[in-house]
Amino acid sequence: MWKIKKGYDSVSKSFRLPEELANKIDNLAFKNNISSNQLVIQCLNYAINNLDDTINDEK
Repeated sequence: MWKIKKGYDSVSKSFRLPEELANKIDNLAFKNNISSNQLVIQCLNYAINNLDDTINDEK
C-alpha cells in the first residue's frame, strides 16, 4: 500500500488543475500534515512508476 512521505528537494513548475481536483489535493495534504506540492509529487511518482509500458499504436 502507498504511504504518504514528507520532504523533497524541488524545482518550481506551474500546472493548471481542475478546481475540484485541487480541493481534493489540498484536503488530503492537510489531513496528512504535508504541503499540496509534496502530495502532488508523490501522486505523480506513483502514477509514473505504475504506468503501463505498452506502446499505444492506435493513432
